[in-house]
Amino acid sequence: MKIIVCMKQVLDTGAAIQIQDGKIASPGSPLIMNPYDEFAVEEAVRIKTALPDSDITVFSLGPDSVKETLKRALAMGADHAVHIFDPLFDGLDNSQIARILASAIQQKPFDLVLCGRQAVDDDMAQVGPALAVLLEIPFVTIVTKIQFSENFQSADITRQVEGGSEVRKEVALPFLVTCQKGLNEPRLPSLKGIMAAKKKEIQTLSASDLDLDSQLLDPQNKSLQEVKLSLPPERKKGIILEGTDEDKAKQLAKIVREEEKII
Repeated sequence: MKIIVCMKQVLDTGAAIQIQDGKIASPGSPLIMNPYDEFAVEEAVRIKTALPDSDITVFSLGPDSVKETLKRALAMGADHAVHIFDPLFDGLDNSQIARILASAIQQKPFDLVLCGRQAVDDDMAQVGPALAVLLEIPFVTIVTKIQFSENFQSADITRQVEGGSEVRKEVALPFLVTCQKGLNEPRLPSLKGIMAAKKKEIQTLSASDLDLDSQLLDPQNKSLQEVKLSLPPERKKGIILEGTDEDKAKQLAKIVREEEKII
């Protein structure tokens, strides 16, 4: 089975952020693999364990620092890594990124595409479904279980829905899924895996390698235009209401009506 995994490098989820020149910055904070993408990499490795002839290729678009995150995926058990990098890719929206990823993935044969549910930095959850549409394959989102048939030609896929889960029966390959927490428990790279990753090359693809339409890379053609980026307002200090229950109710009603102007 030819498995493709798409992943993104993001700021550590515990990083303190600030806005500099209209962009998010966190000097000195580590960059990590998007946590939801870790489930995708882990699931690919588990499939290869069950089907040893499988081949895993990890794709990621971003600056030069992305190579470190790709090395982690290789250390976890991926076979190949592709770094999609070009200054022309800076500032594009998720629709444009999905088109670039599709152009890169279409250069290789594939049976299964695994993505994270969403990136924890922008929480858009758009690239995975958009990529499936561009690749012209079915997709299932927020997946918590993939149970393949004996011949690995189809799978029963369990996805999270509000209040429970649903199962898509006998989804035929090729297909794309976006991976949710609960699908598996991502492994830490072993020393053997880290040493093996050092011997694996990371292929780099630029805009010219992908023969992309220049209009696609024009920031003016973005479907989503960012108007303003700002930190959320600081939370006010809590208020402790004192007195009888009746007094507290009156104080609360006054705050809601006069200060917060909710009603």
